[in-house]
Amino acid sequence: MLGTFRHILIMTRLLIVLGAGGHTKQMLRLVDLLGDEYDYQYVVADYDEVSEHKIRISGPVYRIVQPREKRQGQTENSAVVLRKMPAALKQARRILQQAQPDAVIGAGPSLQIPIAIAARMQRIPLIFIETASKVETMTFTGRLIYKTRLANRFYVQWEHHLEQYPRARYAGRLL
Repeated sequence: MLGTFRHILIMTRLLIVLGAGGHTKQMLRLVDLLGDEYDYQYVVADYDEVSEHKIRISGPVYRIVQPREKRQGQTENSAVVLRKMPAALKQARRILQQAQPDAVIGAGPSLQIPIAIAARMQRIPLIFIETASKVETMTFTGRLIYKTRLANRFYVQWEHHLEQYPRARYAGRLL
């Protein structure tokens, strides 16, 4: 996976979208592989007290409302998600204006959606990596970003996902 990313990352300022648990682990693994050649900035969910402390290559950390919190489960009311989205989008636009990244990279938490929309609006390239934890199916966030073509590059970590998502690219797994 590293060779693929080095090939496209001619930028210097990267905004890395972290999520709780496995999303954070995968993104920080990518940061470790890329090394300290880049200026990293990070986005974490406002309720996440753990991810920020796991960052090994330092950089500014921005917080954002997560439209659909993992701890709320699959049955969260869509009205709650829709109510949170405008605030999350406003925060995402502000974060991108402050961070001025050359690219945004994320691996699938729902806070990726407002960041992806704001990045598209500001013409900032988005690299989306579908999480390796979804072996058989794609995440809701992944399906949405793929179908709306919000990502400039869309990667899957399981080769058989290319059958369902032919525009995606397979570059191996981060974990």
